[in-house]
Amino acid sequence: MAQQKQNSQEEQGSTDPSFSLQRTYVKDLSLEMPNAPQIFLEQEGPTVEVSINVGGQRLAETVYEATVTATVTTRIQDKVLYLVEATQAGIFEAANIPAEQLDPLIGIVCPTMLYPYLRANVADAINRTSLPALHLAEVNFQGLYEQRLAQLAEEQKGKEDSGLILPPGATRQ
Repeated sequence: MAQQKQNSQEEQGSTDPSFSLQRTYVKDLSLEMPNAPQIFLEQEGPTVEVSINVGGQRLAETVYEATVTATVTTRIQDKVLYLVEATQAGIFEAANIPAEQLDPLIGIVCPTMLYPYLRANVADAINRTSLPALHLAEVNFQGLYEQRLAQLAEEQKGKEDSGLILPPGATRQ
């Protein structure tokens, strides 16, 4: 009975929304320790800066790549102890998803699914330095997404105010 239902849906070209993770992979990973070994002699504690960015692109009609990039810069005074840059990527299939839901899906859901892989890869890279472990904190990707939308809206407003973007029907003088 279940097989008949599945065959019937395939014949009709199902319009039910579907979303799935097809593959995850490390797109980029680098570790630099430009001041080693002298920096190991420093007695002062390091400061850590972490930057997280997300991205995405359409690869085919229903296939998308989403990425999460972390940059971790650890310094002692003004010298870099280590710099780790890692991009975790995933291939996702999203079919029959309404257009207004697709951007939040790629900008929130996909990065949320990829982030644990990124955290593990960054922790592993730092572990290889023989320095104390660093584990990235959880990230609220919905908050990041909303910040990005607000920033884009502000940039758009700035361009309109400066006359770079003309409203429909307007002409330059």
